[in-house]
Amino acid sequence: MQEFTQTEALDLVGRFEAGQELPEKMRADVRLLGALLGRVLQESGSPGLYEDVERLRTATIHAYTDETAEAFARAARIADGFTIARADEVARAFTCYFHLVNLAEEHQRVRTLREREGRPGSQDATDSIAAAFSRLADEVGHDTALARLQGLRFHPVFTAHPTEARRRAVSSSIRRLSELLDEYDASERAGTAQRRAERRMLEEIDVLWRTAPLRAEKPSPTDEVRAVMAVFDETLYTAVPHVYRRVDDALQEEGRGARPPLVRPFVRVGSWVGGDRDGNPFVTATVTRKAAAIASDHVLRGLERTALRIGRGLTLDAASTPPSRALVSLWQRLRAADEEAAAEIAQRSPDEQHRRILLLLARKIAATRTRDADLAYRDPEHLRDDLRIVQDSLASAGAARQAYGHLQQLLWQVETYGFHLAELEVRQHSAVHAAVLAELDAGTSSERAEEVLEVFRAIAFIQERFGPRAAGRYIVSFTQSADDLAAVHRLARYAVGEDGTPPVLDVIPLFETFADLRAAPGILAEIVDHPDFAARLDATGRRLEVMLGYSDSSKDVGPVAANLALYEAQAEIAAWAQRVGIELTLFHGRGGALGRGGGPANSAILAQPPHSVDGRFKLTEQGEVIFARYADPAIAMRHIDQVGAAILLASSPSNEERNRSAAERYADVAATMDTASRERFFSLVKAPGFAPWFARVTPMEEIGALALGSRPARRGLSVESLADLRAIPWVFAWTQARINLAGWFGLGTALDAVGDEERLRAGYREWPLLRTLIDNVAMSLAKADERIARHYLDLGDRDDLADLVMAEMRLTREWTIRVTGGDELLATKPVLQRAVKMRSPYVDALSLLQLRALRALRDADAKAPRDAEHERLLLLSVSGVAAGLQNTG
Repeated sequence: MQEFTQTEALDLVGRFEAGQELPEKMRADVRLLGALLGRVLQESGSPGLYEDVERLRTATIHAYTDETAEAFARAARIADGFTIARADEVARAFTCYFHLVNLAEEHQRVRTLREREGRPGSQDATDSIAAAFSRLADEVGHDTALARLQGLRFHPVFTAHPTEARRRAVSSSIRRLSELLDEYDASERAGTAQRRAERRMLEEIDVLWRTAPLRAEKPSPTDEVRAVMAVFDETLYTAVPHVYRRVDDALQEEGRGARPPLVRPFVRVGSWVGGDRDGNPFVTATVTRKAAAIASDHVLRGLERTALRIGRGLTLDAASTPPSRALVSLWQRLRAADEEAAAEIAQRSPDEQHRRILLLLARKIAATRTRDADLAYRDPEHLRDDLRIVQDSLASAGAARQAYGHLQQLLWQVETYGFHLAELEVRQHSAVHAAVLAELDAGTSSERAEEVLEVFRAIAFIQERFGPRAAGRYIVSFTQSADDLAAVHRLARYAVGEDGTPPVLDVIPLFETFADLRAAPGILAEIVDHPDFAARLDATGRRLEVMLGYSDSSKDVGPVAANLALYEAQAEIAAWAQRVGIELTLFHGRGGALGRGGGPANSAILAQPPHSVDGRFKLTEQGEVIFARYADPAIAMRHIDQVGAAILLASSPSNEERNRSAAERYADVAATMDTASRERFFSLVKAPGFAPWFARVTPMEEIGALALGSRPARRGLSVESLADLRAIPWVFAWTQARINLAGWFGLGTALDAVGDEERLRAGYREWPLLRTLIDNVAMSLAKADERIARHYLDLGDRDDLADLVMAEMRLTREWTIRVTGGDELLATKPVLQRAVKMRSPYVDALSLLQLRALRALRDADAKAPRDAEHERLLLLSVSGVAAGLQNTG
């Protein structure tokens, strides 16, 4: 079969790009960035690289639009025909392209948000906190709605799960390109500034091309801590108070910025980075101490800079803005503690009392960071109190805008982040606790036991140094009994000895497997009567946190049964908490990928059972999701606003009644789907030889070689058993094979077992849980590809398993389209559909290169030397496919 002529290729690519219904500005960005990448490939790639990339690009676009076996074979033949060195370069080129397309898409999102903010009534977006408050007030009254708003809590917890496939150096390069694209937008059309921005973008894309896409070695836990700190420094530190301000402005209307705020800080940020030791031997007590110290250093530097900036601008003369008595008293205390600096500042600002105080407070914050005991704050509450004295003095002197302007945002930052920035959480497996206690009770102590005890000493140290909020939540993985939770308190007492005081601990059960979810209410009912738990409940006003795992339950029984079991567990736990007077917070262990509970958070929140939210929502944010949601300030603020709105509305009478009545009306549908989907899932994963077959038809084993994160991909067993395979490589491997099985398998059979198409369509409209489940499956299937999936499955020698997977994929696709309406997946979600279609043929190119590498590795003689060239090609393609599909594990 002849390849395309240049004219045919240009026509084919042009028609494909024209068929993508992109916003005009985004289309221009994609063309600009693509053209610049083309220039870089011609200038910096080896001879003929650009032409080879274009050959494969044209062929995969043709195969995507033509859908014939001949077209697909042509594309595969081109990918197979490259030398291994050329295949390596081509994979890198397509990966760079995805980074640029993702950047263009993010840039369009930011552009849209900015345009929306510039329009009148921009705060009235239907999914904003301000709009949610208005709707809630209509249902429950203004005062009740305000009380709920002021009790709102959104608690994202950043984790170090290895799902960010790109290097930090690559992320940094992309961030610089984003800034240059902003400059390009702002410059005059075809003017000097625009040409300069284009030249600098070309330079940066050349850097991106020349930067090794794969990490040379796995990052250490401390590296992971510093990577997450970049998100705080560049975005969250300032974005969160801006969200508070935006909401408060909407509620205050004409009095905005000149009245005490109605909004109370509702974001609390948690972190497992440096604290999660479940299966990660590299996270030690020393690492946990260091993680807390790094975070504290970052936030104290931020607070110091902010206090200095505000102080320098607070040039209010005492004649126009007389200080209050409390402010004068505060000045006297500060001057006595820091005489030399106070004298110098007073000389520079003789009649500017408020300015003088802020500058001295900045020095006290700096002393807190450097551990200067004579000057340092003991805790963030003392800083907060000092700032409120300044605020009250300004307000009483008539300077309300200075009182409730930038100074209020500093107060919000102190209240949100304290001196610790993120609340560090520790996680450990229940089996480790049991084994260590058995040793200690027998009078022995191994190295592992001593390390476990040292963790409790580290928590005590962190609480003493950075405040009680800095650490104290202790998550017990695979909680299967009340004894698993009581063990934590026993170990804490062992750690400090008979005469010591153990750290203050909130022990959080993590229910992960299908069986554990069902047993959860009974375990909770037993543990709350345990003396240690009862004492802590009394101390916290009967507050209790319970964590639910999405990923292991999905791997355990399949995505459909897992989602239904999670809903039922939440409903039962919430009902139990209501009965016994406990303020419950459910902690959702959601991954970024759809097979691990991913998908839009706001729609998931609104689908929760009655009383399972009650104004509080906590979830894990993992890997690439952290950077997708929080790396850009505008996107981070929009995400927090949307999630906050959903949390507020989830407990509205109308939403709770909708979820309650729908669950009752469709209980028989849920039961049928549960049974049918589990049986179908088990027919696959419990088939003899499934585990080694899975390892052969996907790059599961090779993913372990990627330097993604510090945590091992498996808990120690071989692929002869899936029991100890982590959910991340389980999902990641299916995603790479373009099958995405972890996100959808069993739904087709479940819907077919119900059979009543009209009832299922009604359920999709009326039952939020079903709608969320089906919408997530539609996205998962849209990113899958039957033709490519079949080639991966052909790597194995089990036609029975391959046919089972393909049959279920077709059945699920068919039923998803029938229930959602339209004639193809995502027909009712054009923006998502566009994003998937725009990328698909380019992802296909990388998949073909990955298939080539996998075939070579699978066909190699087991006794032959390691095929390093094909391994590298495989890992390059894994990174590229992850960038193209925009989710990994």
